[in-house]
Amino acid sequence: MKKMIIQNQHGNVLFMILIAIFLIGSLTVALMATSKTGDENIDNETMSIRASEVHQFASEVETAIRYIFEKGYSESDLRFAHPNAPADYGDINSIPERQVFSFDGGGAKYKLPGSGINDGSPWEFYGNSALPQVGTDEPELIAVLPNVNEQFCNLINNKIGYAAQPTDNSTCVYGGAAQRFDDGVQFSTAGASNTFVDSSFSIKPSLRVCVLCDGTGRYHYVQVLMAR
Repeated sequence: MKKMIIQNQHGNVLFMILIAIFLIGSLTVALMATSKTGDENIDNETMSIRASEVHQFASEVETAIRYIFEKGYSESDLRFAHPNAPADYGDINSIPERQVFSFDGGGAKYKLPGSGINDGSPWEFYGNSALPQVGTDEPELIAVLPNVNEQFCNLINNKIGYAAQPTDNSTCVYGGAAQRFDDGVQFSTAGASNTFVDSSFSIKPSLRVCVLCDGTGRYHYVQVLMAR
């Protein structure tokens, strides 16, 4: 009888151990699933924050340009020099009153793009593209964040409300170093400016957009700083 009780006790202990193992396993799976969902939410939330930061930065530059115009400078006088910007944009101390990122000029704060949205390329400023139904056929002054990833591009365009991916011609809105708005290069002529595949733009005038360049397969964010 005593032996039977001991055996029953051993059986109960084994049964409880098995239940405990099962519960621990279930809890681990649940925690892993919760953690994964949380990570995805954080990624999406971070990308949305980055999109807002990008729009805000370009808008601050646009406001800075208006300040410089109020001081009597023209569109061709504008300069985008900064110690953290590519050297082609010049010296921020060269007539600081016309410098977008100088306290004595536009007063905008220069910012590098946040992590996770592009390949680390800095902001560029160009006068070589005429966006669909923006101003005349003259090229606009634009800010370009080059080489953004597809996820960021989709998020931007969805927020704006584009029905499909807007595309650019093979010349591309991202003009590289040669098109940087500086002492030697300002605006392209109307006939030589980059144009877009207008039919791919469901929103016109197109003041803010992420485009896919046909020639390179790369995505670039564009925001108009001044229509012409």
